[in-house]
Amino acid sequence: MPQATDGADLLNGVLFFPVTPFAADGEVNAAALAEHIERGVAAGAGGVFVACGTGEFHALECGEYELAVRTAVEVVRGRVPVFAGCGGALAQARQFAAAARRAGADGLLLLPPYLVTCPPEGIADYVEQVAASTPLSVIVYQRNNAVFTPQTAVRVARLPNVVGFKDGLGNLDAMQRIVLAVRAAIGAKPFQFFNGLPTAEMTQQAYRAIGVSLYSSAVFCFAPEIANAFYRAVEDGDRARAQALLANFYVPLVELRDKVPGYAVSLVKAATRLSGIDTGAVRAPLVEAKPEHVAELERIVAAGRALAG
Repeated sequence: MPQATDGADLLNGVLFFPVTPFAADGEVNAAALAEHIERGVAAGAGGVFVACGTGEFHALECGEYELAVRTAVEVVRGRVPVFAGCGGALAQARQFAAAARRAGADGLLLLPPYLVTCPPEGIADYVEQVAASTPLSVIVYQRNNAVFTPQTAVRVARLPNVVGFKDGLGNLDAMQRIVLAVRAAIGAKPFQFFNGLPTAEMTQQAYRAIGVSLYSSAVFCFAPEIANAFYRAVEDGDRARAQALLANFYVPLVELRDKVPGYAVSLVKAATRLSGIDTGAVRAPLVEAKPEHVAELERIVAAGRALAG
């Protein structure tokens, strides 16, 4: 069985999920991606998760994906772990896993397969078969149709190269059961849990209370100073500062995000563009943020920066 590569247990701090910039001709803009990733690492990212949900994994073919992952690995130069998105049909997931390994990634974030209704046992089978095809470390992502029971979560957590479990469902009762079951079953094996809800800062204090200390931050893409300020407030127990950032930045951002399906990516890409990175547009079926929404976004980010400063 594959063994996890070194570095999988080093994830800490704010996790950076960069967007994937596209040039005017629609191709991946590797130069802009390199600048984006360098800024994030310099701002203190605890890990780089390239070509994942925020990075429009769903819209990339395998060659583009490999270019994005290789770009991230070359820019990061071992300063923090680099994980790459992976998923889709089983055969496709294996191809992406192989491409990530060729590109030098430290691990994979295994997204759900194609959106077909399936039982937890089938999702566990899927994870087992993808994990068996690669020596890379694997973090399993629970969301949409990929729903685990405590028993199936334990089953995949016991796989030698599965090193983490990320939750995108938001059912805290179920997630608490999974955390307790996995911890009891795997003993001293290095293993980490992640909050993977959109705009995870909104729920992170609750997740932290059930033993989930890591989370993905889309805000880090365009305003790392805000993301870092919130992280520090939560870690330091500064409830007043955390609440101020939630009330005056994160809540307005989420309310704007919820106006249009897909804005969880489109708004992040627009805000990253406003921060000076030439991100280009999102790919269909996502749509660009409306001008009036971009203007509102600018006001929200300005308010967040004032609080973080």
